[in-house]
Amino acid sequence: MTAAFDSAVEELEPVVGTAKACCYLGMARSGWYRRHRCSPVSERPERVPAPQPRALSDKERLELRDALNSEELCDDAPATAYAKLLDQGIYLGSVSSMYRVLHAHGEVRERRRHATHPAHVKPELVATGPNQVWSWDITKLRGPVKWTWFYLYVILDIYSRYVVGWMLARAELASLAKALIEDSVQKQGVNPDQLTLHADRGSPMKAKPVAHLLADLGVVRSHSRPHVSNDNPYSESQFRTMKYRPEFPDRFGCFEDAHDFCAWFFGWYSNEHRHSGIGLHTPADVHYGRAEAVRAHRGVVLDAAYSAHPERFVRKRPEPPALPTVAWINDPSRKEVALQSSDY
Repeated sequence: MTAAFDSAVEELEPVVGTAKACCYLGMARSGWYRRHRCSPVSERPERVPAPQPRALSDKERLELRDALNSEELCDDAPATAYAKLLDQGIYLGSVSSMYRVLHAHGEVRERRRHATHPAHVKPELVATGPNQVWSWDITKLRGPVKWTWFYLYVILDIYSRYVVGWMLARAELASLAKALIEDSVQKQGVNPDQLTLHADRGSPMKAKPVAHLLADLGVVRSHSRPHVSNDNPYSESQFRTMKYRPEFPDRFGCFEDAHDFCAWFFGWYSNEHRHSGIGLHTPADVHYGRAEAVRAHRGVVLDAAYSAHPERFVRKRPEPPALPTVAWINDPSRKEVALQSSDY
């Protein structure tokens, strides 16, 4: 088709000119000019790299690389290796040549040997009942003036959310943590090899006195990964609940004020607070086995409400929230679900 248009333009061009001929035939003038006035692109000859006459020979490059990777120079930068070789009366090449030789073998990098540490394992802990997994942490409460703090130690059962032990102190010390853990284990009657105690990597959590105590009590230690707050979610959530209470002040007037508030809060939290994570029961009811009776009573009330007005419950017969069956720190099944959902 293009050849027929070109032939017609060639016939009309002497009479009306190129522009009008292209217009009459409905053809773009630019296309005509592109096909007939552009010189063909000449093929470039294949470039053959010419050897640099000043370049090092293969033997010299091998000798230079062996010297840079020798035991004496393997930890040095090329400039340092260059200076050391000159001090020994040896010249194998310039600093730039050293870099070129190393780059050709993928060795332009940090050349010193570094200690490598294995990645921290993500903790995966499960509790199917009280006193199987505890989580503990320390938070700071503001004192009466700037730069004064009170330190609140809290141990929490992750299954029931019950606070099994707490202590307010003026310092963050391993000896205080040791005393609190020992007292809490005795009060709860924990047997050896029954409990896992999880914490972050603060200095009291990793202290030797605490480690020796846990070993003597038969308690398994578990630690969060560095800078991963999600590995200790229960303690972080409990601290948030406390600090977002309307009664929580910006600063405490004195140590006694802070202690009185903590005593009130933990009494409320364990015995009155209906926790959404445990079927809207109080932590004390779940921890001490009273939640089943409370749930049965709630079921009686809901059955009576349904019998009185069944038309008000459109979807189904009302039921009280289910009791918890398991509590996880980093449930591995959630990771599998996330990986499966990412495939779609």
